[in-house]
Amino acid sequence: MINLYQNQNLKWKRFQGGDDFDYPIDYSAALLNANEDGHVNILYRWEPNCYCHFHRHTAEVSSTVLGGELHVIDIDLVSGEEIGTKIRKAGDYAHKEPGDIHMEKAGPNGALVLFNLYAPEGVLAESLNQDGSVIRQATLEQLLKKA
Repeated sequence: MINLYQNQNLKWKRFQGGDDFDYPIDYSAALLNANEDGHVNILYRWEPNCYCHFHRHTAEVSSTVLGGELHVIDIDLVSGEEIGTKIRKAGDYAHKEPGDIHMEKAGPNGALVLFNLYAPEGVLAESLNQDGSVIRQATLEQLLKKA
């Protein structure tokens, strides 16, 4: 059993942006569970007013905001323009099919979000450049090696 709020025993991996990005990237991930059948549970936390990398989900994803608020900014890949922003608060749940292209940003108090993914083909997400080209893939195989 894991208490997701008192999670000091989780193994967090921190991601930060560099000079290649014109927005502040600072978030961390803790793998809770990964199964060979493609089911993955990951806890993410964002620092206040910071983003994760621009990305596309290649897996089916459900998420529940546990704390703070998460701003989900949908992007049109052809034009590169923002097409809408949803502000999700603690207790909000969402489900998305593969192919969702977006940015996520924490509110002023950060964000803590539980993600449940289903990737039977093994590819979870793709990090993207601003032009939409793939920087890297996150795969089930990578997670299973670290688990």
